Amino acid sequence: MNKHPTVELAQQLIQRESVTPNDKGCQQLIADRLASCGFKIEHFQYDEVSNLWATHGTQAPVFVFAGHTDVVPPGPEQEWKHPPFSAVVDNGIVYGRGAADMKGSVAAMAHALELFVAEHPNHGGTIALLLTSDEEGPAVNGIRKIMEHFKESGIKLDYCLLGEPSSTEILGDTIKVGRRGSLSGWLTIRGKEGHIAYPHLADNPIHPLGKVITKLTEKVWDQGNQFFPPTSFQISNLVAGEGTGNVIPGQAKVNFNFRYSPELDEQAIIAQTHQILDGLNINYDLEWQAFGRPFITENGKLIDVTQQVIKSFTGLDTELSTSGGTSDGRFIAPTGTQVVELGPINASIHKANEHVSLQDLIKLTEIYLQISEKMLC
Repeated sequence: MNKHPTVELAQQLIQRESVTPNDKGCQQLIADRLASCGFKIEHFQYDEVSNLWATHGTQAPVFVFAGHTDVVPPGPEQEWKHPPFSAVVDNGIVYGRGAADMKGSVAAMAHALELFVAEHPNHGGTIALLLTSDEEGPAVNGIRKIMEHFKESGIKLDYCLLGEPSSTEILGDTIKVGRRGSLSGWLTIRGKEGHIAYPHLADNPIHPLGKVITKLTEKVWDQGNQFFPPTSFQISNLVAGEGTGNVIPGQAKVNFNFRYSPELDEQAIIAQTHQILDGLNINYDLEWQAFGRPFITENGKLIDVTQQVIKSFTGLDTELSTSGGTSDGRFIAPTGTQVVELGPINASIHKANEHVSLQDLIKLTEIYLQISEKMLC
């Protein structure tokens, strides 16, 4: 298994320290391989972000594999069983940052494309690979920018399979057919700094913070629907004080995030949050940032084919899910593209000792190949 082309390519990709937004030559490595088997290669560089668009064929429908070559930082190396960019194979498992998220998928996609055009040189439609190097970062100059370019150029994607690590316990047990929206707020409650022994001369912003947290966490924002769980509210950071025990701070800051279903939109969440805060009679500032709206592919050929192929390889009736964080699918789905996410087991992603089994990489390559055949042949 160590000599399988997908495994060897995955190791080569993992060994490149492509911490977002750096690509470190990953896309060029893949581009060279695909160009040698007839793919048209286009590179799009926006600031520090590298993007690759490789196509074979010129007709509709357009079926695209999509993913990213950037990874999150590895963290302290001493927490790793093997160095995070060594791509060591140990007992049938390859370890390294990006092994599951998502250089393993990218390698499987690239090799599946090589096999597909070798076996079906005159296939129908267009098969393509779309890669970026900022999915783990701000996601401004990657797929978002490419989709703007496609819109201006009249390029329409009909089907997109993202290689995000969707599986939970067994390869193929879960595929993502949508994602929740993500909206973050940065709340500053303003008070008046003073000596802690003279509270009448100060205004402690921490005290009303308890009421704010209670109101926002206890509110039922919606009930979700058949595809999405209810909207969730979570606090990620809370800062107040200067680290000394005798000063009432002048302000308290809270960072929070909504993961929301299509039962709400950004404007409704923002309006209801301000209504709660205004009702507490506090002096505050609140800044918002939207990271993506909810999307879903409810049905269609791509879901049907993906389920059929997974069933044939694993015997599993795969679960259709909208859980998890955001993905680049949020920029692709709004154009009318059917989007499905299928990739390795996600238990180790963004952790020390991230890994993927060689057997899963090989099986994933065959699954991607067969999906391609059913979509375009």
